[in-house]
Amino acid sequence: MNQAEPTILIVDDDDGHAILIRENLEMAGLRNRIDHFRDGQAILDFLFERDGKTARRLTGSFLVLLDIRMPKVDGIEVLRRIKADPDLRKLPVIMLTTTDDARDVDRCHHLGCNEYIQKPVDYDKFAEAIQRLGQFVTLLLIPTVGAH
Repeated sequence: MNQAEPTILIVDDDDGHAILIRENLEMAGLRNRIDHFRDGQAILDFLFERDGKTARRLTGSFLVLLDIRMPKVDGIEVLRRIKADPDLRKLPVIMLTTTDDARDVDRCHHLGCNEYIQKPVDYDKFAEAIQRLGQFVTLLLIPTVGAH
C-alpha cells in the first residue's frame, strides 16, 4: 500500500455514524480500505501486542478517525497510547466526535491529535463535513509505519 492509499481506521461505537462516515468518504471519491472498530479496546488490540505495551508489526499507512466517548476505553486514552508509542506516534489521528468541550479539544491537541472535528448533529451537515474530510484526505501524505 502506498502513501496515497492509507487504510482508514474508524473508531466509533455508533454503527450509524460509522456507516455515514464510510459512505460519505466513498462519495468523496476515496477507495481506501476502511476498517471499523466499535470501541477503544478493539483498536488498541489491533495496534498493540497482547502485552498491551508493544506496538504490533504493522506495515503500511493508516489514518485514524477517533471518537472520544466510547465504551471500554475512551478515545482520549487511545490517542494517548498511540502518541506515546515510538512506533505508532506518526499515525495521523483525527478526532471526529460530537464532543465540543473545550477541555477535551485542548487535551486532544496537547496529546498530539492532528485535527479535531466536531460531528454536526444535522444529518446533511454531517454528510457534507465527512465528504469534505474525504477530499482533504486525498491530499494528505501519510507516513508508513513499520518500514525500517
